[in-house]
Amino acid sequence: MTDSTKYIGINQDKNNGLTHLGRIVRDAWVFGILPESETCAGWDRSQMQNLYEKVHAAWEPYGHLPSRLPEELQARHSRIYDHAIQTAKAKGWNPELDEDD
Repeated sequence: MTDSTKYIGINQDKNNGLTHLGRIVRDAWVFGILPESETCAGWDRSQMQNLYEKVHAAWEPYGHLPSRLPEELQARHSRIYDHAIQTAKAKGWNPELDEDD
């Protein structure tokens, strides 16, 4: 995402949204900051930065570790991320890092 572009949205993002911006959107879903129907398509840099700040603040009490989330949030995190990973793999994503990652 460059200064002049807008986020394409989690559904159009590469690797089924398993990117930095995609993870911000998914984490916003986990914490209820955004409804799971919100893909952030068309959001500009400042909107994404504001979302990042909200998500970062939501993670702080848990040390940014899913294992420290309360049971309900852990279950939501697992459901959201497991689905994203399964879908990405079905589309050919390889979770092993390559030279560009």
